[in-house]
Amino acid sequence: MTRSEAEQSRDGITPEPVTGVCVTIEGRIYPVMQVGEVITRRNRRDFTSFEMRRALTRLGFTCHDAPPVERPRNARADEDALGW
Repeated sequence: MTRSEAEQSRDGITPEPVTGVCVTIEGRIYPVMQVGEVITRRNRRDFTSFEMRRALTRLGFTCHDAPPVERPRNARADEDALGW
């Protein structure tokens, strides 16, 4: 498989929420397991995120950990002073 084939196979796929290792493809962030399932047409249980990360990196994609989740800013004013 080539990089362009991998990019074409995920066309029209909406990214799932990212919680672990992810890959950036054309500016969009996808979980590596979702991409692996789409491009291999195999069940996610057939490979690990480590294997998929290695394969996608070899194809030239940028894999990384999930971005941190931002805390909602509708907290009370005194919560930040107390640290919780």
